[in-house]
Amino acid sequence: MSRIHDALKRATEERSSKKGTSVEPILAEVAGKVSDDARFSTQLAKSALLEKVDVKNPSLAQFQELAKRCSHPNWKIDSRMSVFQGEGGKKVGAERFRTLRSRLYQLATAQPLKRVLITSSVPAEGKSFVASNLAQSIIRQEDRRVLLIDADLRASRLHLMLGAPSSPGLAEYLRGEADVLSVLQNGAEGNLYFIPSGSAVKNPSELLASERMKKLLDSVTPMFDWILLDSPPTLPVHDASVLADLCDGVLFVVRAGQTNYEIAAKGLAEFREKNPLGVVLNGVVDVAEGYGYYYDDGRLPVGGIKSD
Repeated sequence: MSRIHDALKRATEERSSKKGTSVEPILAEVAGKVSDDARFSTQLAKSALLEKVDVKNPSLAQFQELAKRCSHPNWKIDSRMSVFQGEGGKKVGAERFRTLRSRLYQLATAQPLKRVLITSSVPAEGKSFVASNLAQSIIRQEDRRVLLIDADLRASRLHLMLGAPSSPGLAEYLRGEADVLSVLQNGAEGNLYFIPSGSAVKNPSELLASERMKKLLDSVTPMFDWILLDSPPTLPVHDASVLADLCDGVLFVVRAGQTNYEIAAKGLAEFREKNPLGVVLNGVVDVAEGYGYYYDDGRLPVGGIKSD
């Protein structure tokens, strides 16, 4: 934890000397735990996903059925917010996400890791950008399945980055107005699946803390290699803390050159007992004058990249 705070302090030093102007991140590797006894929920059973079960690999069979019957809109991923769209300077950012992806799998061999919460201390630090590009990186591997969930029921942005419909989504599911098949989308090539935030709600914290949210995660976890949840920032509201209890660990995003060290440290402190996995320093000005490499408990090397 102390080394993570050292990285945050470096971000403050960058802020005092330079102003970050772009969006690409420094990436930190993550590690965590995942429940080995997750079961499929009653909702999936009602959706008839148990009709075709391969006794050797029931989760794959259920995924294939889910893939057939979920929504298939035509996504238009925003090239300005994806390091995997286009050429040029974005190649460096794409390579950083590939490095993070590889190390995620290395860490997962030592201790199970599946559900990752991505958050920040305050708004506009780039958590949705990190969540989206990490997901796009993972599905570029053969037969890797990723579910990206927009759990920010207050100010959602993931649907804009993916060019996807914003509803029906998580809000409708949590209110009992829709089932899993109705809110799950697959709108591009590859195994990237998405649950948008859905329509506006008056009680987001209560919905996210409901038993229905837990059932959703338990039901889809066996069918995907990774579940990435984008949550609201932690300091303004309690939502991220609620979601962290349902995940294996927390990836924390800090914008270099902008985020105050004390604010970032306070936000990270909210997850001391909820397995903080690492820090993404976003918006680095120059790799040659960046933050180099730092470590948290020997597990979380952080590398710098030059942004567009």
